[in-house]
Amino acid sequence: MSSPNSPDRFNEDKSTFTVRGGGEAPDLQAGVAAIRNVLDTLPVRPGVYRMQDARGDVLYVGKARALRNRVANYVQVERLTKRLQRMVAQTRSMTIVTTNNEAEALLLESQLIKRYRPAYNVLLRDDKSFPFILLRDDHDFPRVQKHRGARRAKGNYYGPFASAGSVNNTLNALQKLFLLRSCTDSFFKTRDRPCLLYQIKRCSAPCVGRIDAAGYKELVDDAKAFLGGKSTGVQAKLGAQMQAAAENMDFELAALLRDRLRALTFIQGTQAINAEGVGDADIFAMACKDGLIGIQAFFIRGGQNWGHRSFFPQHTNDVPEDEVLTSFLGQFYEEVPPPKQILLDRELPEGALLVEALGDRAGYKVAIQVPQRGDRARLMDQAKRNAIEAIERRQAESTTQAKLLREVADLFDLPEPPNRIEVYDNSHIQGTNAVGAMVVAGPEGFRKGQYRKFNIKNKETTPGDDFGMMREVFTRRFARAQAEDPDRDGGEWPDLVLIDGGKGQLSAARTVLEDLGIEDVNLVGVAKGPDHGREGREVFHMLDGREFQLPVNAPVLFYLQRLRDEVHRFVIGAHRDKRSKAIGASPLDEVPGIGPARKKALLMHFGTGRAVRNASLQDLQQAPGVSAMVAQQVYDFYHSR
Repeated sequence: MSSPNSPDRFNEDKSTFTVRGGGEAPDLQAGVAAIRNVLDTLPVRPGVYRMQDARGDVLYVGKARALRNRVANYVQVERLTKRLQRMVAQTRSMTIVTTNNEAEALLLESQLIKRYRPAYNVLLRDDKSFPFILLRDDHDFPRVQKHRGARRAKGNYYGPFASAGSVNNTLNALQKLFLLRSCTDSFFKTRDRPCLLYQIKRCSAPCVGRIDAAGYKELVDDAKAFLGGKSTGVQAKLGAQMQAAAENMDFELAALLRDRLRALTFIQGTQAINAEGVGDADIFAMACKDGLIGIQAFFIRGGQNWGHRSFFPQHTNDVPEDEVLTSFLGQFYEEVPPPKQILLDRELPEGALLVEALGDRAGYKVAIQVPQRGDRARLMDQAKRNAIEAIERRQAESTTQAKLLREVADLFDLPEPPNRIEVYDNSHIQGTNAVGAMVVAGPEGFRKGQYRKFNIKNKETTPGDDFGMMREVFTRRFARAQAEDPDRDGGEWPDLVLIDGGKGQLSAARTVLEDLGIEDVNLVGVAKGPDHGREGREVFHMLDGREFQLPVNAPVLFYLQRLRDEVHRFVIGAHRDKRSKAIGASPLDEVPGIGPARKKALLMHFGTGRAVRNASLQDLQQAPGVSAMVAQQVYDFYHSR
């Protein structure tokens, strides 16, 4: 990183530099001084700026058409809102990135907000990527499957869908309608007879030749047409085929086509909204009530409703609604490809800039429109109504949640309702594949992006020792918290810790915290009680030795049970994943330089890992796909110990 005073700190594409101001006290004058120190180095050109506190944590990410002019506004503190004045008071340094144009700055701003999640930016709180349907084309008999994450596999991606449930429903319909396979390639290769999906008429069984490549390709083409919005043509084609089969007295084929037509009719009849004629579009409507902002999104592809979802952006106080929606859209399309048309319920001051930025990212023209009449206006009215209803449901849920947290505070003698609750549990089978887990909850519900798994790896921990496992988990969790956030101002320290277990687990956790010098974390043990495993008879163990049970119909007990059940679900899933990997492990995994392909070649040639270990150097060199150097590595690994 170049010095801010060096002549080459900028280039024609992008330049990044950080300037630090003097003073560490969290006051407004120190923040203004730090920003003034940066102003002298800024060009009048587009870019992105990051404001950072004394520890270097990012407070805010902003974009500008002219960096110097935009940043200069922050030193005029009398014109700033209280929220921005607090931000300036915390600022001690800034990092500047110049860009070629303002559209590029908008894209970079969204990317950095998603990465750093600053405390003063509007945040799209969504920890999961959106699911897609993938119809692969790297096989003679393409597979249809659900997909999340990076789109590396070759094929056609259809989405986004609002939820996994929407994808699963569509996949089930595709299987009934087009009889496409959903099995993995390895499963496909090993079949010698049709599986159950063929028997229940959800697959055409290409694995055993019940359909040839040409016939399967026709099914794939029909599926692509359906997912592309041409369901009417698919329906007409199936109807004609059914009629022809009936006229030819092939009643078995006619019945099969009839069932497929029924599946298509069912799909068309279960659309939550009628989006025929809209094509591909995302619809967004925003509502605001009592300071809470909600955004309702409908995903329309090929005239079909692929689900809807409600979003509640964070950090929206004192932020204009248009700015909230613009920031939301920038972050939303950071990972999701935009459709060619986006329908909004209002004009945005930076709408043209957003269109340019999204078009640059997507590689095709994107239009943002505010529908005034017709089907699009009708859909927008429905989205607005759903946005208002979503806010009302959110407020009702928040009221209930707030009441429960107040009861939790009263129950465990907390000074105020907890903002962060951490719940811990361990899982193992006779000490093997041991894993610990932490789930996090707060006023807004479970914070799944902050869940953590702990592989038990301390050699001093005796296999099967639940107390030792709990000590290891707590040592790693709180030693790291002390190192990364000693002042406890990052929001990552718990107000309440629940431990699945009784006095022993509670004592183990308390010992760890005492050794670390931590004495103010509220610990509570949740044991199964005398009726082992019976719901409602849990015993709560306090640090002062108190034990108590709650009435079986107490709402706060139901809430605490949900927290315990969630950590059970998470830790058992982590344990199963670890156990599955262990089952598939091989002694060859320990040999350096041996990848999956060579490991497979050795196992296919010798049959077992023990045979590989006992093989001579000459035998290893004769294995297909194994070079003399690799054979020497394998031989040396097993015989030089």
